[in-house]
Amino acid sequence: MQSLCKLRGGAAERTFAMLKPDVAGDAGTVAAIKERIEGAGLTIEREERCKLSRRDCEIFYAEHAERAFFGGLVSFMSSGPVVKLELSGKDAIKRWRALIGPTSSEKARVEAPSSLRALYGTDNQRIA
Repeated sequence: MQSLCKLRGGAAERTFAMLKPDVAGDAGTVAAIKERIEGAGLTIEREERCKLSRRDCEIFYAEHAERAFFGGLVSFMSSGPVVKLELSGKDAIKRWRALIGPTSSEKARVEAPSSLRALYGTDNQRIA
């Protein structure tokens, strides 16, 4: 009989990723990003392409409701399809954050030029 101790510590971490409308509409870019995700040792457990409603976006980004960019963000995120991904793997959150790079695509191009935001990101705010 196997020891239960061998089962500990092997659980994969999970995280959520979303490809925004400016990227999700380009099948080649989506494929390239998915390839990079898998190359980073992450597994795509689930994938869904959908169009978010304004209300969905308002709820998802509620923490930013008082900020000046909120209206533009909601308009942009509800302007076209997104690709939602559930990722898993050892240190999935840390790996995903390293793969996407700094929040600002402009900053990412300087500090992490091979990150997803540096390669595929648009400016901080895009109004649809």
